[in-house]
Amino acid sequence: MPHRLVSPRTVSSHELDAMVHVLDGADILIHRFDGTITHWSIGCENMYGWAREEAVGEKVHDLLATQFPEPVENIRDQLKSRGSWQGEIIHRHKSGHDIHIASRCVLVNLPEGDFAVIQTNIDVSALRRAQEGVKSREAHLTSILDTVPDAMVVIDDKGVVLSFSKAAEKLFGMSSEQICGRNVSNLMPNPYRDAHDGYIDHYLDTGEKRIIGYGRVVTGQRADGSQFPMELHVGEATANGERIFTGFVRDLTSRYKIEEDLRQSQKMEAVGQLTGGIAHDFNNLLTVISGNLEMIEDKLPPGNLREILGEAQAAAADGAVLTAQLLAFGRRQPLNPKRADLGQLVSSFSDLLRRTLGEDIRLSTVIDGSGLNVLVDSSQLQNAILNIALNARDAMPKGGSLTTTISRVHLDADYAKMYPELRSGNFVLVTMTDTGSGMTEEVKKHAIEPFFTTKEVGSGTGLGLSMVYGFVKQSGGHLQLYSEVGRGTAVRIYLPAINGVKPQEPAPDHGSDDNQLPQGDEVVLVVEDDARVRRVAVARLASMGYTVREAENGHRALDLLKENPDVALLFTDIVMPGGMTGDELAKEVRILRPDIAVLFTSGYSEPGLAGNDTVPGAQWLRKPYTAKELALRVRELLDAK
Repeated sequence: MPHRLVSPRTVSSHELDAMVHVLDGADILIHRFDGTITHWSIGCENMYGWAREEAVGEKVHDLLATQFPEPVENIRDQLKSRGSWQGEIIHRHKSGHDIHIASRCVLVNLPEGDFAVIQTNIDVSALRRAQEGVKSREAHLTSILDTVPDAMVVIDDKGVVLSFSKAAEKLFGMSSEQICGRNVSNLMPNPYRDAHDGYIDHYLDTGEKRIIGYGRVVTGQRADGSQFPMELHVGEATANGERIFTGFVRDLTSRYKIEEDLRQSQKMEAVGQLTGGIAHDFNNLLTVISGNLEMIEDKLPPGNLREILGEAQAAAADGAVLTAQLLAFGRRQPLNPKRADLGQLVSSFSDLLRRTLGEDIRLSTVIDGSGLNVLVDSSQLQNAILNIALNARDAMPKGGSLTTTISRVHLDADYAKMYPELRSGNFVLVTMTDTGSGMTEEVKKHAIEPFFTTKEVGSGTGLGLSMVYGFVKQSGGHLQLYSEVGRGTAVRIYLPAINGVKPQEPAPDHGSDDNQLPQGDEVVLVVEDDARVRRVAVARLASMGYTVREAENGHRALDLLKENPDVALLFTDIVMPGGMTGDELAKEVRILRPDIAVLFTSGYSEPGLAGNDTVPGAQWLRKPYTAKELALRVRELLDAK
């Protein structure tokens, strides 16, 4: 830069001519205060493309289309008050392109009383282009890094944060300005801070490996103090001769939840299979017990023995209820799903709930919107609603409120990923919210497990929510529990939504005022692998007048069917050893005898085995069954032929 001229001072035109002559190679120009150019150096000719003859006499800001960083009036005021101004401006070359100029202006007095401005200029266009290139590359790199889902944190060898990506800001809940310049240990809870510093110190001392934290799982801390598991990958690099460490951080919260839900789902599936198998075997036992008790009752005269027998029959019936709950949890109970508007269906349960819960519990039902149609077993839904309501009542011993809300929701793919058995789509949501004591996290964790209860001994079986869970899963739905100690619990049942509701046909009335069981003289083939259960079924049917043939497995049944072409009805268990199930047997029988009636029975039902889904016109009878239920169902099938 030229030496600084002291202002104000008076300079003659000869002095100005001499200065420009001496500095002719420099980029220097002189103009009057009104902008008229009086002197134009060779350096200016080279920089701007205008010859001296073309420039002198022109207004400098018109000739060079000057772009100022601030209003020109401010610059003139500074020249008058301070005698000088410097800054960066933009001039236009004769060819039309812009030139970035670092300019210094000095105000001098002319002898005639006018002012002149001596302006020295330096072309900094190359510097600005380089700076813009660096900024562009930085912006490009930043935009790429901001698309990386993992958080990125860059620190120096003292642990001071140098860079903090957008993903890191979102993950830790703090801005780059808040953390840069501070130690990275601020992103970890206290127990882990010293350990992290130790990792860096150990690496700096030993230099054992370039990757000092490959895939380590550590605990992070957000700005609000909450902690979360994270996977950390740390690598070393060199920048400007200094060692830096770049950490890529991945939040493991969602992964851990998915893994925990998968483990829980697998555990519940295993427990469900176990309880379903136990219930199946127990139902076979109950079938033998209740069947023989009924046959004894038929032979006993009125008196004390009949009353004792009644107590035994009642206990067997209670056992059947218990196994039904176990089957519900294991998702092996027979369901009879029908199309229904869930808003109307749940509302119809209000009177039952009001009578059951008592006056201390305030009930309300909210139906939010339309399109609440589902495919559901209404009686099992009623049992589920009742079980949830009873739990709510027990959590509100001094009274409270229970609100049931029915709405239509959409569960997206991101939500469905969190639950292994759930598919995304439209659902009808039933939310039952109480104002009770709530559940701790530990209690909530085990709430749906069978036989888990917080009630006193004798006050509950611990199968209520287990039954609800099994019913919802068997219906293709999803169950969620939300609870907070002291504030209450919300149980959410999601059932797959369907379009439209067909009018339901009234269920056939199998009841009868006459105690006399329906009789018949047709031939019935009983197929049952359990000999005791088979004997009870054969005896019951024989007592009703039927001719009974019996087989212990499907292959023997086919042989008997060929030997007895007059068999009118097949009464078969579903799950049997010997390589042929009841539904497979029924299909073979229908090939041989398309007109034969089919009645299935089992201690539980596998999905799709019962009823018309497998064999058209077939019906279902769940163990344990009474003589009356057997008589009515057999007669109904035979009369329909």
